[in-house]
Amino acid sequence: MIKKYKDYSLKIGLIFTVASAVFSFVMTWLIYADAATIGRIADNLYDCGVDAIGTFICAALFYGTMRQDGEGTMEFRSLNVMVSANFVLNFLMYYTVRIPEYNGFTFTFILLNKLLDLGIIYYFYQYVKKTLGFEGRLARWADKLIPVLLVFENLVVLSNIIGPTTFFVNDSGSYQNTGVPLAEDVFLIVTSLLTTILIIRSESPRSQKIAALTFIFLPLIIFLTTMGEYGNASQYGMTLMSLVIMYCIIFNYNSGKLQATQTELNMATEIQASMLPSIFPAFPNREEFDLYASMDPAKEVGGDFYDFFMVDEDHLGIVIADVSGKGVPAALFMMISKTVVQNYAMLGFGAAETLNKANEALCAQNKMQMFVTTWIGILELSTGKMTCASAGHEYPAVYHEGKFELLKDKHGLVLGGMDGARYKEYDIRLDKGDKIFVYTDGVPEATSANTELFGTDRMIDALNKNAEANPYDILKNVRAAVDDFVGAAEQFDDLTMLCLEYRGRKEKQRHD
Repeated sequence: MIKKYKDYSLKIGLIFTVASAVFSFVMTWLIYADAATIGRIADNLYDCGVDAIGTFICAALFYGTMRQDGEGTMEFRSLNVMVSANFVLNFLMYYTVRIPEYNGFTFTFILLNKLLDLGIIYYFYQYVKKTLGFEGRLARWADKLIPVLLVFENLVVLSNIIGPTTFFVNDSGSYQNTGVPLAEDVFLIVTSLLTTILIIRSESPRSQKIAALTFIFLPLIIFLTTMGEYGNASQYGMTLMSLVIMYCIIFNYNSGKLQATQTELNMATEIQASMLPSIFPAFPNREEFDLYASMDPAKEVGGDFYDFFMVDEDHLGIVIADVSGKGVPAALFMMISKTVVQNYAMLGFGAAETLNKANEALCAQNKMQMFVTTWIGILELSTGKMTCASAGHEYPAVYHEGKFELLKDKHGLVLGGMDGARYKEYDIRLDKGDKIFVYTDGVPEATSANTELFGTDRMIDALNKNAEANPYDILKNVRAAVDDFVGAAEQFDDLTMLCLEYRGRKEKQRHD
């Protein structure tokens, strides 16, 4: 759902900036074509040119950010949209100002322009905070003060609807300040000052600091130099120029770092995938069983894992687990957990003792206090007896006598949760043709666009849709059911499944 909303907002933003550019071009042509208008606002034709070019640049900048992501990207796009909107409002003000019958429109355009100014300053602060990284007591203080000032300033500006607090439009259609226009500038002055100090104090490269500071000082310099001689468009033109500078220096620098991080994540995905057994049929020379497993991470790398291995000629071990958290930390803990559990199982320890030993090892150096739910089963191929133990993992589903049913087994504490935790074993007797299906919570907790969970009941229904199928088709059916249920909603958790079918030994092998 989040991805769908993001795609929708990007389309709306691009449409708005492009429409603003087209509108500004058309308005410029109309102003030049209207001799009366030219005579009325001849001094502001410069502004019209800046507005027209500015909206086109805003559209280009917004388009340039659409395929990129990372810290501050949303705020940068928002700045583009707001600056573009202000250019359009400038056009509308120039077209209606000093025409008495348009007083209501002029007042509305000025009011919206002032509100957008506040939004631009606020989103600039949010952008540099995320991209440059503000830390310390002053940054925490600014985070509390700036939103309060923003609300206050919005109320001051909106109060002009009731009566002239800071400005009004006189009978001849001209804009006039009241005796307290500085009330509008409290937020601007305080936020600009705090942001300037935080930018200078940040540990970002000097080039990024200078690029960020242009957003504050270029419009201020042009205003002090011209004293508003060329209208608001001059200041917004400088604001846009600083956006271009920040795009070239800060935005692209961070996008480059993101690209490098993405490359590393792709490598981590390949490394993680190589850690999991992925060749099927897993043991083509063994006719006693068939199995299939899959793992689909919610991010580039995940915390789920499965494993299967021959302990000896007559025992097969299968493991499924879910590490707390997501992303790279969970993936690192996953690889450690997988290695530890497999090593103890391969040494010949039973299911419960394997978890006991693994828990001791994971608790010994667990400064991050991560944990992993784990289910392990060790199948004796000659008899069909499977010895199992669970460290807080999901209930397995067992196929017997024509249908799958949930087996509510004995649960122990998660691995890494508490040193000294002990785990208990239980046995499952698999007859020829029986299956066992194990999974992580990404299956029952798969969430639809309506925030409804898939649940174990739907999972069992999906398993029984064609319960006689082989393990590969069993997993395929469950995944299809999850996908149909979830629809366009984003996958929030790793989704891992393993299905084992016990086929038993041939009679000839039994006599041997």
